[in-house]
Amino acid sequence: MKWLGVDYGLARTGLAVSDPEERLAFPLATLRLEDYPGRKAFLAALAERIRREGAGGVVMGLPLPADGRESLTTRQVRNVTERLKRRLDLPVFFMPEFLSSEEAWADLRDAGLTARKRRAVLDQQAAVRILASFLALPPEQRRPA
Repeated sequence: MKWLGVDYGLARTGLAVSDPEERLAFPLATLRLEDYPGRKAFLAALAERIRREGAGGVVMGLPLPADGRESLTTRQVRNVTERLKRRLDLPVFFMPEFLSSEEAWADLRDAGLTARKRRAVLDQQAAVRILASFLALPPEQRRPA
């Protein structure tokens, strides 16, 4: 099955997609909230993009602080996920994430990208890390949203 990974952010949301064999994750796109008239239009566009990619399921990165307690950002991701689930007839899963953007930045730096190019694809690379972590889990350890 093809999965779509989401690194949700208040300004930018990175997307990644897996191969149908669920082995690899690839960067897909970055959606910027400022490109839409509001959050409702943004969520509609995100849902449409997920459908257009033919994803069989969605993996939302769930940012958890080091102490494991829910933060404001964690609650925002849960809220957006619930709103997205109402627009899709697909399974949606959470993948806990710790420092995915920082690790993605290091990945891109190690690949030789300039700081400017790194910023352009950072959110996509964070989504790749989230999705790749999810794909590496045995199915019984995957947490539905």
